[in-house]
Amino acid sequence: MAGRRRKNDIPEEQSDEIFEEYPEESNVIRVGGDPQLAEENIHRRKRRRANKARLFVLLLLLAIAGGVAYYVYTTIREFKGYKVLSSADTIYEANAEYTEFGGNLLKFTSEGISYINANGDVVWTAGADLKIPIASTNGNWAVVADKGGNGVHVFNTEGAVSSLTMPYKILDIDVASQGAFAVVLESDTTNYINMYDSTGTPIYEIQTSIDKSGYPLDISISDDGEKLFTSYFFMQGIETKNNLTAYNFGSVGQNANADRMVGGFSLEGEMVMKVQFLTNNLVAAFSDQGITLYDMKETPSERCRIRYQQPQIQSIFYSSKYLGTVERSSDAADNNAFLLRVYDFSGDEMFHYSFNMAYDTIHAAEDEVILTGGNQCLIVTKKGRAKFRYAFDSTVRNMIPTAGSNEYIVTFEGRTEKIRLRMEDK
Repeated sequence: MAGRRRKNDIPEEQSDEIFEEYPEESNVIRVGGDPQLAEENIHRRKRRRANKARLFVLLLLLAIAGGVAYYVYTTIREFKGYKVLSSADTIYEANAEYTEFGGNLLKFTSEGISYINANGDVVWTAGADLKIPIASTNGNWAVVADKGGNGVHVFNTEGAVSSLTMPYKILDIDVASQGAFAVVLESDTTNYINMYDSTGTPIYEIQTSIDKSGYPLDISISDDGEKLFTSYFFMQGIETKNNLTAYNFGSVGQNANADRMVGGFSLEGEMVMKVQFLTNNLVAAFSDQGITLYDMKETPSERCRIRYQQPQIQSIFYSSKYLGTVERSSDAADNNAFLLRVYDFSGDEMFHYSFNMAYDTIHAAEDEVILTGGNQCLIVTKKGRAKFRYAFDSTVRNMIPTAGSNEYIVTFEGRTEKIRLRMEDK
């Protein structure tokens, strides 16, 4: 073929010369075997590689800058107003209480229990006759009981599940994430802690005597319903102490002893009014002197101790990620000056935040603490910054976050609104 060569047609001596001059490109066929064209081709490829590398680095830097900007924007911004997404009229009841339930609200009074969704609509209502209603919620399950009475009512987000009449006066209740619940009962000389499944079927019974164990102050059960932690106040003469007892109703407790007790702690001169499973394997005991965290995967062991920095604590709060206290500020002249302290589960202080607002309620969400009082609210993130400070036009009864970003259910005295925070106040 005239005027056209294949590689094999290149004279042997010329082929060796070209490949020896450009050994790194020896697998590339050169046009006409011209060394100058081959060199230009190499430079062109190198420029393309360099341009691609520069573009990659530029895109990477832009992505990092965008991520940093977004992080800074979402962590330091403070919202100034809100938009109402939905609103529903609600009947104001001075004795009504609210608690988070199924991502929405459970309202309970002495006359009945209602489930209110994020739009403020009442999903269902159940009548009840409760002199002193108390409630415990966990995920999609709720138990409402008559403190000092005998009635217990179990609900999920679909409505009523079961109702029971206890044989003795009810002192306290707690519910697990699958609907099993524990009830503390009191007779003249004996206390009982009974566990039931959601249908009211008995699971176990613990019996203690007041003269040996003391008076029950609080209980908490783990999410899986297998572990129980109790606080009992005991007085002997002029000496007082607090007994903390751990029970395991799984295989470990079954092998321990007949009453399933797997450990206990005695605190001299201290009163533990609240115990709480923060996670399935971690318990907090809130006393009048400090907070003690106990690991309890199977049996309990002390993890750390947090001493209160002020003698008078106004409030405690907790979530599955942190816990904390509200104490009076050192500014004694201002009755509304408070200091909020947040701790991690190692007992280290994450931050403290000073605020000046008379508050009625405090709610620990996963990533923020929400305080309300009168017509005001304050939201502080777990990074220690104020996210939202606002004075509404009506008294706020309750405020909890929803699944939506920066969205909340706010219950006022005559209505319930779903709102979304916004940067400007309009």
